[in-house]
Amino acid sequence: MQRALPWLQRRFKVYATARTADKALALNTLGVYPIRADLDQPRTLRRLAGLANYWLHSAPPAEAAGEPRTQHLLAALLRPRQGRSAPRTTNRQLGILTHSPRRAVYISTSGVYGDHQGRWLTESSRQLARTTRARRRQWAEQSWRAAARRQGRAGRPLRVSLLRAPGIYALDRLPTARLARGEPGIVASEDSLSNHIHAADLAQAMVLALFRGRPLRSYNIVDDAPHTMGEWFDQVADFTGLPRVARISRAEAQTQLSPTMLSYLNESRQLSNQRAKRELRWRLRYPSTADFFAAHTGEYVATRKY
Repeated sequence: MQRALPWLQRRFKVYATARTADKALALNTLGVYPIRADLDQPRTLRRLAGLANYWLHSAPPAEAAGEPRTQHLLAALLRPRQGRSAPRTTNRQLGILTHSPRRAVYISTSGVYGDHQGRWLTESSRQLARTTRARRRQWAEQSWRAAARRQGRAGRPLRVSLLRAPGIYALDRLPTARLARGEPGIVASEDSLSNHIHAADLAQAMVLALFRGRPLRSYNIVDDAPHTMGEWFDQVADFTGLPRVARISRAEAQTQLSPTMLSYLNESRQLSNQRAKRELRWRLRYPSTADFFAAHTGEYVATRKY
């Protein structure tokens, strides 16, 4: 979200929720107006009602069935503001006081597709989510869709776009800890295919979707070049100077790797980004992870904390 701020702040007054005083102070330092709120505590969300016309929702799902954080947020956002009508302000402010939001973007995950054994997928491909993490994102997507339909029937249109993002990376967001621990990868002949997206390209997609996203539309926000997980780990190792990890069979991995890592390695798919390019007029800064590493050769600081 922070990477989208330069663009947003040139055009809007930007608010953001903060669970703690430290987080609120950090947001204030960035020029953002913090709102003390906790998505796990519905009472703290009352101030959100009528606060803004445009919303970006990127909070991770709660560890509970039905994704209550999204339910709590929607209940707060769609609650009519009490008291006098809001004062008139320019339509070019993010933070207009109204009775309901007009547009929203939810950051979901490509994990909702589950395992497709390496096949190419579009946004209309069947969802085979098996992990609890991905199912919670599905519940959140469904909640946003249902809310938009209810608002439409009530005569208060809410345009919602759903962005499905894969592994997000950046110079300070690489799997160096995994490499440093020497956790093995899967041999190339049995490895899984996956997509990635640079944090800056995701940020651009977020702000584009606020204004160009079609109602109730989902978008795969991925780069142009899917590759195996092993290739990704090798790229990171070569870029950071860490040793490449050993490769083991998929059967061996089931007993040697953590359940979380296995949940990623046991799913294989390649996602098309053509809808996002066409409808959002989205242009990638880094069409592939190789392009990113080439553009930042020598910039990684070896003493960076893992």
